[in-house]
Amino acid sequence: MLIKGVTLRGLEVFEALARTGSVAQAAELTGLSQPAVSQQLRNLETALGTDLIDRARRPMRLTPAGRGFLARTQTVLAELRQAQSELTVMDLSHLGTLSIGLIDDFDNDLTPRLVTILADSLTGCRFKLITAPSHEISTAMQAGRFHIAVAASTNRVQQGVVEYPLVRDPFMLVAPRGAIGSADEILQGAHGLPLLRYAREQLIGQQIEAHLTRQQLEFEERFEIGSHLALMAMVARRIGWAVTTPLGYMRAVRFHDEIDAFALPFGSFARTISLFAGADWADRVPRDVAGTMRHLVQAQMIDTAVTRLPWLAGQLRVIDG
Repeated sequence: MLIKGVTLRGLEVFEALARTGSVAQAAELTGLSQPAVSQQLRNLETALGTDLIDRARRPMRLTPAGRGFLARTQTVLAELRQAQSELTVMDLSHLGTLSIGLIDDFDNDLTPRLVTILADSLTGCRFKLITAPSHEISTAMQAGRFHIAVAASTNRVQQGVVEYPLVRDPFMLVAPRGAIGSADEILQGAHGLPLLRYAREQLIGQQIEAHLTRQQLEFEERFEIGSHLALMAMVARRIGWAVTTPLGYMRAVRFHDEIDAFALPFGSFARTISLFAGADWADRVPRDVAGTMRHLVQAQMIDTAVTRLPWLAGQLRVIDG
C-alpha cells in the first residue's frame, strides 16, 4: 500500500522539479500553476517525512534523499507511461492491410516498441513498416505508398492528406566536447571549426539553411553530410560543429560523451514531427496511432532528453491532439 499522501501528481511534479530546478519550468511541464507545484511538493515531502529538494539553492537541487527517491520515481512513472501507451491503440483487427512510413530519427528507441504494440493489435493484418528520412517518407506518402506516415512537417497543406502534429523538436547546436565555452563563441569564429551541414536534399538541411538565411548568417561550405550518425561522429571526432535537434541528438547516444549540446545562439526555431494519413481513412485509426506515438515519444525520448539537458524543458514537448 502506498503511504497516504504519495500521489501520482506529486511524483510527476517532483520529477519535473528534479529536471528543471525551477518551479516555473515545472509548472509549464505539468500544466499546473506555480503555487500548485509548490503545494504538491510539500504534500509529497510531508508524506515521506523528509526534504527532497534543497530550496536554498538556485536552481534548486535534490537532497541526498531526493536523489535516491528520484531513481525510484522515474522507474515508476516510466512503467505507468509505457502501460498507458500500450492501452492507447484500440483493436485494429478489422484492418486487412496497413503500411506505415516512419522517420528514421526514431530507429533506436521508439520504432521497435511501436512495431510490437501494433503487431499485437493487427490480428491477421498484412503489415509493412519502412523507416527513412523525412523527405523520402513525405514523397512516398504523397504518392500513396503509405496509409500512415510520421515525418517532419513541411508546413504546407498536402492534398488528400490529414496532418496530426505530434512533437515540437527545437533546433540546437552541438560541438566537440570542450571546444567552446558557450554557443555564442560559434558566431565569433575563433574556435576554427567549420559548420557540418546536412545534405541539401534532406528536409532538415533545407530547414537549417533557410533559418541561417533569415538570420543573415554565412558559414564556409566545406562539409555536406547525408547521414545523421556520420555527422554526429564527425562532431565527436572534433572535425566541426553542427545544428541538429534533440531527437537527432538522442539518436546519437554513443557519441554523447564526446559532444557538448547548447541552445541555439542565433534565433530559436523548431520543427514539428507529425503523423500524416490519407483523408479517406477512418478517423479513429490515425488518431489512435497518433496518441500512441505521443506517449511513446514522451516516455522513450523526451523524458530522457530533458533529464540530460534540463534547458530543453518546455521546448522539446509533445503537441496534444
